[in-house]
Amino acid sequence: MIRLNLPSYQIKLSGTKERPTIFDILRRKYVALTPEEWVRQHFVHFLVEHKGYPASLLANEVKLKVGDKDLRADSVLYSSQLKPRMIVEYKAPHIPITQKVFDQITVYNLLLHVDYLVISNGLEHYCCKMDYENQKYLFLEDIPDYNNI
Repeated sequence: MIRLNLPSYQIKLSGTKERPTIFDILRRKYVALTPEEWVRQHFVHFLVEHKGYPASLLANEVKLKVGDKDLRADSVLYSSQLKPRMIVEYKAPHIPITQKVFDQITVYNLLLHVDYLVISNGLEHYCCKMDYENQKYLFLEDIPDYNNI
C-alpha cells in the first residue's frame, strides 16, 4: 500500500498474501485490506490519536436507507446523545476527489443532517462545516479537533 498524507500508526495486518486483512478498531475485527480500507483505517486513527475523537462515538460502514436504496456511510461521528455530527467519506488514493464525491456525501447528509462533512482519499482531505440557515457549507482549512466541534 502507498504512503498516505496521514500520520502512521501501529498497523495490524493478517490474512494471506492473496487476501490480506487489516484490523478495524471500531468494528473490532479484521476486514479486507482494500486501498479504500487502507485510507479509512489511517484516517480513523488520525481522528482518535491526533484529533481527540472518542473511538466510542465513531462508527464505520453505517447503513442508511434512501427510498428503496440501501447505502453505507463510510464513517459517522456521533454526539454523546448519539446524534450524528460528522460524516466521513473515503476514496482509494488513486481516486480523485471530484464533485461526484461531494454529491455522494450530500445524499447521506439528507438523512443524517450533520454539522460536518469530511472527504479523504488519504492524500487530500476536505472538511466542510454545514450552514443550514444559509443553505451552504464552509470549507475549513483543517479537520477540527474534537474539542472544537
